[in-house]
Amino acid sequence: MKIYKALLIILTALFSVHLSAQNNIAPVLKIEKPNLEAIKAATYDSSSPYYYPRLIKEFMRPDTLMKLDKFRHLYYGYMFQEDYNPYRPKAVKGSVPDPAENPSLTRAECDSVISLCEKALDDNPFDLANMMRLISALHLKGKNNLANTWQYKLNYILMTIASSGTGLDEDNAWYVVAPQHEYVLLTAMGHKAVNHLFYAPYYEYIQIDKTDSAGTEGYYFNIKTILEEYYRKYPEEK
Repeated sequence: MKIYKALLIILTALFSVHLSAQNNIAPVLKIEKPNLEAIKAATYDSSSPYYYPRLIKEFMRPDTLMKLDKFRHLYYGYMFQEDYNPYRPKAVKGSVPDPAENPSLTRAECDSVISLCEKALDDNPFDLANMMRLISALHLKGKNNLANTWQYKLNYILMTIASSGTGLDEDNAWYVVAPQHEYVLLTAMGHKAVNHLFYAPYYEYIQIDKTDSAGTEGYYFNIKTILEEYYRKYPEEK
């Protein structure tokens, strides 16, 4: 799939940075655990370049001007916004056809997919599954510039997650704002999830179908904020 090939190139480059860091070679991309309190403060500060209302408008513009620092504040700052709900109902009812799996869709069907995906992203800008469907549909329609713009945004969101740690242990777990993002990231890396385990107090370990070149059998994700939000909304589940 074209989308995953593009993501794999990005993430392969990123993980070469992990390897370089382990060998004391200066990395080109900093692996940094997100300082969530600092991100929260910056996204609430109207004088900050990371003020969230401006940041989300910048993200939704059809351009590729945002860089990783803003994507980090955009992605992790989303957890502190009033409408954040990692388990929110889908804005689009039913399944949206995936053009990447059905490239024979008619132009009218592509138009429908584009409309549905845009509706989904207006409701949840981090609906990565529909973002990927949108990219594929735009390519099929020949709207390659717009498709490439969305591809850029998707690449940087996944780079944001991947640069939040190494995923190799609990102390270096990757941070996600939605459980589905764990699987999108692993798929983009060329892995298939075969099992997931929960480790108290707030870690998920996703086992993959085959070990990578370093012998890694799975990856850790930090879901602390997701769990806090879930229990806030559903206290009876504690």
